[in-house]
Amino acid sequence: MEIVRSHVHRDTSTNDAVIALPLYRSAPPLEVRLEDFELYAMDRLRVLKGISDGLSRGKKPEEMDQLVYNLWKTHMRSQQASEVENKDIISHFVLRLVYCRTEDLRKWFLSMETSLFRYRFRRENAEAQRAIMAEFDLPYKVVSLVEFESVKDKLEQVARSIGQSLRDNDTIFYKVPFEEVPELVAGRKVFISQGYAYVGMNQVVSLVATLFRSQLSKTLILTNRKWTSTIREQEKHRLTPIVEALCLSYLGPDYSQPREYAQISLKDIDQVAKSSFPLCMRHLFEKLREDHHLKHGGRMQLGLFLKGVGLNLDDALAFWRQEFSHKVGLERFEKEYAYSIRHNYGKEGKRTDYSPYSCQKVISSTPGVGDHHGCPYRHFSEENLRAALNRMGVNGRAIEDVMDKVRNRHYQLACTLTFEAIHGKQCDAGINHPNQYFSDSQKILKPKAQDPPNAS
Repeated sequence: MEIVRSHVHRDTSTNDAVIALPLYRSAPPLEVRLEDFELYAMDRLRVLKGISDGLSRGKKPEEMDQLVYNLWKTHMRSQQASEVENKDIISHFVLRLVYCRTEDLRKWFLSMETSLFRYRFRRENAEAQRAIMAEFDLPYKVVSLVEFESVKDKLEQVARSIGQSLRDNDTIFYKVPFEEVPELVAGRKVFISQGYAYVGMNQVVSLVATLFRSQLSKTLILTNRKWTSTIREQEKHRLTPIVEALCLSYLGPDYSQPREYAQISLKDIDQVAKSSFPLCMRHLFEKLREDHHLKHGGRMQLGLFLKGVGLNLDDALAFWRQEFSHKVGLERFEKEYAYSIRHNYGKEGKRTDYSPYSCQKVISSTPGVGDHHGCPYRHFSEENLRAALNRMGVNGRAIEDVMDKVRNRHYQLACTLTFEAIHGKQCDAGINHPNQYFSDSQKILKPKAQDPPNAS
């Protein structure tokens, strides 16, 4: 792909034509506008993260099918029919570059792209599915009609055992070595005879998805080698910063300015910290009250959060001054710390209005000895995390559910389950930002006052 500067042209017509499912075997010879390089990737990332969240929350297959359809329709459509296919292919190859760089990134991307492929393949018609199978050059032969009739009773028994029926048009089956469809064998979803599994056309997605995953796994390794040896250095002033930032991209709303339900004052701050701060911020707040000091990482994480929940600059200066004066004195506070607080509020230096940290940024931080910032679900020991959750009022089955997500490194889902346990309400969107946690908590705990009745 060649990256070019923009010559913006938009077609106002819309086209929802169905585009064939690509196999992403080689990067296309397309010119890509620099801004599209990033925007397309972020749109696809929204789809993959939505799939990840749905799977982690244990959604049923039919729920996942509808979720993936809605995610794709929302984020991957384009204004021109040709751009729909281009966006699909370009976004995949950009994210392949983004997620090839470490084993953990490759593992996540491989799993989510294979899941996406699986759901999209199932939505293709039989003709399109056969065309995709032909692209993989599968060596398996269709079971002859004579052989089909000889095993039909067995096939019907298997279908009934999984709550399905063998319809009159379900006559296309493939004989596949059983070890090549472990998912179907483990679920007892296929009839096996003499070492071969009889795989129906409606089940062939399992076979094709396995081949897709294998192909993508190999190409991710090759992409990583190319990235390390040439691309990273060649593109260090243009694409490399974008690529390295994309896997940490926060895709939700901006909290640089206070949003609805986000206004706090000094007199309320202790009470609100207990009721509506997420664990990462509550821990920092309590440590500040206890030690009257936080290192730079903690000051930045908590300070920008407080700005986002509506603590104005004057109150912020008073809050930090009151705490730090116990430890460093007023004069040293004014000399060494007040400037950075004003700077975060856009009143010093370049006058940049800094945004509070997203969950992704908090999780990816690396606190050292004596630091208290970062994500407790990632950085706390199990014993310390259980104690912290107990202090928040999470216990019993809920705390085990949280710990299960932590063990599987689903830190944002662990925070989401904490939110649900404390507030007694579902959070279907999941927690993606500490300030979102605060805002959603306040919506529940302090519902908007009803409009006054009309005067008679």
